Amino acid sequence: MAGYLVSDTRKVTTHRFIEMKQKSEKISMLTSYDYTTASIVDRAGVDGILIGDSASNVMVGNSTTLPMTVDQMIYHARSVVNGVKRALVVCDMPFGSYQTGVHDGVTNAIRIMKESGCDALKMEGGVEILDTVKAILDAGIPVMGHLGLTPQSINKFGTYAVRAKEEREAEKLLSDAKALAEVGCFAVTLEKVPAKLAAQVTAEIAIPTIGIGAGGQCDGQILVIADMLGMTQGFSPRFLRRYANLNAIMTDAIGSYVTDVKSGDFPNEEESY
Repeated sequence: MAGYLVSDTRKVTTHRFIEMKQKSEKISMLTSYDYTTASIVDRAGVDGILIGDSASNVMVGNSTTLPMTVDQMIYHARSVVNGVKRALVVCDMPFGSYQTGVHDGVTNAIRIMKESGCDALKMEGGVEILDTVKAILDAGIPVMGHLGLTPQSINKFGTYAVRAKEEREAEKLLSDAKALAEVGCFAVTLEKVPAKLAAQVTAEIAIPTIGIGAGGQCDGQILVIADMLGMTQGFSPRFLRRYANLNAIMTDAIGSYVTDVKSGDFPNEEESY
């Protein structure tokens, strides 16, 4: 079955991502954390699905992404993979799974790939983790970089504000992006950075940039599914466009169900055996 806006049902690969950049075809990505949601997202035609460690916030209710474990990421990633036929499936490597060194990074990367069945991994950081990124790539595992606002480093930054507004940090981000591209990453996420800087990065590296709060000149865009569908409340950054208000729809539907149960209307005779 073709996607909502997609007639090409071939499996999306990391190579296709790079081809899309070369053809100036925008890349659409969303997060998913479970089978049912992922199957809907995939059928709707997105090019890539990220099992983000944002599951820590969206699925568990934690205030940061830091508590997510490798086991938890594998559980969510396996659930998503089971629901996807077309999209490229990328899984975040959680905090602590690669920051301790090359050996741990490669070991955890191989385990996530083997046990989840996902297509690629995403890692936060630049030259500081380049040796580990290279080792994971050498093991045959595709890697997407992540620069700008890196939530796993929230305790270092102390804020979720826009990153790389100052020249020194902007220069480092550009240098990091080039290093990730040169070592062999297939794409890089740019989160909450000035649009002008994101456009410069996009123009100067050969791999796709996937933006979230990084302006419209990136090669692709990603949003958290619960945010763009309006399931979450009280989170309204400038970059977020809500495409539905599922919070209100679900609340109304559940309220109607409660009313029908209380009144004895559900189940009725036709809904009984």
